[in-house]
Amino acid sequence: MTSQNKITEKGPFFSLLSGLPGGGKAFMGILLTAACLTLAGNLLIPEGHALHVPTYLVSLMGKYLCYALLALSVDLIWGYCGILSLGHGAFFALGGYAMGMYLMRQIGDRGVYGNAELPDFMVFLNWQELPWYWYGMDNAFVAAIMVMLVPGLLAFIFGWFAFRSRVTGVYFSIITQAMTYALLLAFFRNDMGFGGNNGLTDFKDILGFDLRADGTRAALFAGSVIALAIGYLICAFVTQSKFGRVLVAIRDAESRARFTGYRVEYYKLAVFVISAVLAGIAGAFYVPQVGIINPSEFSPANSIEVVIWVAIGGRGTLWGAVLGAVLVNWGKSYFTGAFPDLWLYMLGGLFVFSTLLLPKGIVGTAPDVKRWLQEKMSAGADAGEPKKGEA
Repeated sequence: MTSQNKITEKGPFFSLLSGLPGGGKAFMGILLTAACLTLAGNLLIPEGHALHVPTYLVSLMGKYLCYALLALSVDLIWGYCGILSLGHGAFFALGGYAMGMYLMRQIGDRGVYGNAELPDFMVFLNWQELPWYWYGMDNAFVAAIMVMLVPGLLAFIFGWFAFRSRVTGVYFSIITQAMTYALLLAFFRNDMGFGGNNGLTDFKDILGFDLRADGTRAALFAGSVIALAIGYLICAFVTQSKFGRVLVAIRDAESRARFTGYRVEYYKLAVFVISAVLAGIAGAFYVPQVGIINPSEFSPANSIEVVIWVAIGGRGTLWGAVLGAVLVNWGKSYFTGAFPDLWLYMLGGLFVFSTLLLPKGIVGTAPDVKRWLQEKMSAGADAGEPKKGEA
């Protein structure tokens, strides 16, 4: 009996408690250990020490973790259900804007114009009163609900019409890009009430804590770690359950799954909404750590880049998507400084290289390489043994 069958018989909850398959347990251990070492290096080791982790680096790694959660949400639908979304940056940006609205309301009368009710950009544009969709966004609980509700609701409405119309494959990818491009154009407008081209920025504090303080930055990093860990567990639960097995069946043979009686559009819709909510949460943790959210986050190129992260790390592996997001963005941070004019070409070349030589990604190819090395070693050992009857 295979380990996957054992997991299915035990149930997904027990499997998550007893040990995640496919390297998941090691991933969780590495994630939590690295997070603890990073926080200890930042908060406990004084500046000037060789092991001190500067605050800017903590925020940078926190941003990487937000990207990792976004990549995880894409891998959930693409790797396990075959839904290639090229517009997931829209859900990420909507979650970010919901958090940005909360942070803007926390500024109060400390803005440039000293208006306790209206953000500075509204005062500059001669707005007389706060738009109705900003009501309640000064409350952290309401903002947290909006972070999940807005992306989830958009995914539900969009997915409801797309999946019921049986839009699949490249056509679905195209309309998701059209969706995020439409939102890009809408949020660029000043009359939308979201800051137009400049977006939302100049944040002061969150939950009463100064955003510039080292402790707050460390707490946001820790929150990103927890969000990624919980997001991974949710994705692992979904993929290991019977629901997940149906998703894989839909990915491999949608018409056959439909013929056997499954309402394919409902399964697709459910996983699409879950994925959108995870992307929105990633955006919410991203904004206070980078200090700004503007319409550029809706750029279709950003959504395409997320797919590249997943492809490089390993589609359908979960933690491979996390690895791909961290590695590519670390490389981006390094090479944009070292080779600013060549980075985009390097990213494109990396995607072509992984597609041609590593079609399963880094994580997906690793077992094949291990098996190939074992076969080579075994063949070498057999060749070195004396034949029967030889001295």
